[in-house]
Amino acid sequence: MRIRIDLAYDGTDFSGWARQPELRTVEGELARGLGIVLRTPEPQLTVGGRTDAGVHARGSVCHLDLPEDVWRSLPGRSDRDPAEALVVRLGGVLPADLVVRAVTRVPDVFDARFSALRRRYSYRLCDEARRLDPLRRRDTVVVRRALDVAAMTAAAHSLTGLRDFAAFCRRREGATTVRTLLSYSWTRSPDGIVVGEVVADAFCHSMVRALVGAIVPVGEGRREETWPSQVLEAGIRDPGVQVMPAHGLCLEEIVYPEGEEELLARDRESRAVRPPVEPMRPASAD
Repeated sequence: MRIRIDLAYDGTDFSGWARQPELRTVEGELARGLGIVLRTPEPQLTVGGRTDAGVHARGSVCHLDLPEDVWRSLPGRSDRDPAEALVVRLGGVLPADLVVRAVTRVPDVFDARFSALRRRYSYRLCDEARRLDPLRRRDTVVVRRALDVAAMTAAAHSLTGLRDFAAFCRRREGATTVRTLLSYSWTRSPDGIVVGEVVADAFCHSMVRALVGAIVPVGEGRREETWPSQVLEAGIRDPGVQVMPAHGLCLEEIVYPEGEEELLARDRESRAVRPPVEPMRPASAD
């Protein structure tokens, strides 16, 4: 049987999601906790969004497969539902910077990675150091110049759509860099912090932090609003695009279809090889 786990974590002291020998990772800590509670070898986990070292998450999702007798044994002598029992028992063994919010039994066709419709990330910037709440120093990046939020959003909007994001990704052998960027915007919150929101069907390695790094120079007035889209169309990494620090980034949400048929359809779509995308060219003037 398949189990979905919704979790959140402060990524500061983790070396990312993926289990690695000798390093403290989210997957490693969660698998260790599950092994203790389930009294089984540490299970294999599939996650909906692999985060890098230092990146946070409020809305991460992973899944694992369990024998049904193990699931039914979770409440012990209590009258709790097995899902609630697993949440409570994990709370007793996991470290304070990793929290399991919910456990759900899901259809076998559910896949935390391939069933996802979209992922939503946020990125926090402070452009006036005295405004930074010291309690938020672990999830907010300080920049030296004042930011023009309207210019940032205008530049960000130019990057949306089905595009080849090779200019903003670390290439991996055999992996496509074609993604659909559903929305990208920036706002200034009442406390003065500038917050970016990036939503896509999926992201390739380092893509979000590079997308932020392409917009910050626009906000600072060092680049024109058209520069990020020019970098995108060039299709190669530009030395002017800084991959921003990890600690400003947070995985906020992963959204999935509800029915089994929709899950299957999304799984097939996600696994399909994405064809190359033709570069967008400006319309000719008549």
